[in-house]
Amino acid sequence: MKILSQLLVAIKPLQVVGDTNKEITDVINDSRQARPGVMFIAVKGVAVDSHRFIGDVIAAGAHAIVCENLPEQLNGDVTYIQVENSVKALSRLADEWFDHPSQHLKLVGVTGTNGKTTTATLLYEMTRLMGYKAGLLSTVKNIIDTTEQEAKQTTPDHLTLNRLLHEMVLAGCEYAFMEVSSHACVQGRIEGINFAGGIFTNLTRDHLDFHKTVDNYIAAKKMFFDALPAGAFALVNADDKVGEVMLQNTRAGKYRYSLRTMADFKGRIVESRLDGTTLELNGNQVEVMFTGRFNAYNLLSVYGAALLLGFDPQEVLVKMSLLVPVAGRFQTLRSPRGYTAIVDYAHTPDALVNVLDTIREVVGTGGHIITVCGCGGDRDSGKRPIMAREAAVRSDRVILTSDNPRTEDPEMILRDMEKGLPDDARPRTLTITDRRQAIRTACQLAQSGDVVLVAGKGHEDYQEIQGVKHHFDDREEVEAVFANENV
Repeated sequence: MKILSQLLVAIKPLQVVGDTNKEITDVINDSRQARPGVMFIAVKGVAVDSHRFIGDVIAAGAHAIVCENLPEQLNGDVTYIQVENSVKALSRLADEWFDHPSQHLKLVGVTGTNGKTTTATLLYEMTRLMGYKAGLLSTVKNIIDTTEQEAKQTTPDHLTLNRLLHEMVLAGCEYAFMEVSSHACVQGRIEGINFAGGIFTNLTRDHLDFHKTVDNYIAAKKMFFDALPAGAFALVNADDKVGEVMLQNTRAGKYRYSLRTMADFKGRIVESRLDGTTLELNGNQVEVMFTGRFNAYNLLSVYGAALLLGFDPQEVLVKMSLLVPVAGRFQTLRSPRGYTAIVDYAHTPDALVNVLDTIREVVGTGGHIITVCGCGGDRDSGKRPIMAREAAVRSDRVILTSDNPRTEDPEMILRDMEKGLPDDARPRTLTITDRRQAIRTACQLAQSGDVVLVAGKGHEDYQEIQGVKHHFDDREEVEAVFANENV
């Protein structure tokens, strides 16, 4: 519990109506969590304006209300704090309520279209291998030292984010690594968070259902770097044209990594195989258990960030050789019949291109590539024909199938995808709506030396259909096929 007046030092209210010398039992922004003694922050959201629930929260016993618009009727037992921007107030109050947790951690944020989860997770794993306690906030899961929690969002909401960072501090963590989504930047979820560093991976078309234009998407990512403090580092991919844009207005130290040109952290792929890669990083060679140029970029950013955090360069190389791929990210499975299946989260055109180009580079002309892919419903429909076209151009056989249709008709999503197919690709393309059957068919078509890519869902263990989540795991489906091949 805290006294209301102590919490209010974090913000600059337009006015305060009522007693500030009262105890607050919790800070909430979800009216369903209302109970006696809470402070409720009413936010004008994209879909819902929670000012409409102020009466319900007061009826449940709230002690204080933070809002942009005061109710017409005021309750004398309640303190009202009027602010100019509730979202910013929420961020500052969450930080104050949990005793400024980000100030007690070396927190590194990772943003970009692809590679966020892998980069953040590998930094967490490396720090653990170095002997330090660390935390992770990612799309796949949140980890407090060694305790895992389910992740509901790429970047948690204001209160959840600060609570998780607070739990990391209490657990003795010195470092923390988190994905920073473009949505989180626009919605102010990282307002008031103290970052020791930021990493930019790349930027390609994604989330245009939310941002509407690529320029808006770029601007959202840039907000993260613009807010970094002078003592932090900003590490960007110099081979992505947007990298320099991210550095334009940042106060942080500016650093670059590259596979193509001179940079602070320079990498080179010496040899690439399905089971790993020989990398050269700033003149030093290291064997890693990752495949593909996109993973080389991820590892190069991990290498650069680790050095910027002060870790010994040789020790970093040793630990990099021990790192293993993140679940659902180019996860390689070997069939008893001699073909290879790869499960990957690639759900954007660029990510799919990266994975398929990597497979082709390693397989060459000695084997066929059979790709299973779909597109999610209620998301950017413009990328659907692009995904299908890229899959068809870079594969020998393609099976278009359902991903997470959500509230859309999966058949309509597949029709959208089919519009992108080149004419010469149609004879070697199948459309199978049932994802389980699509995976089984791809495996049945594969011969020894071939590669089956199951793209789009990666680590996800569900399929969302008409708002209902059903258990579905691409890796489990592939392994079930393999089990029958052993019979």
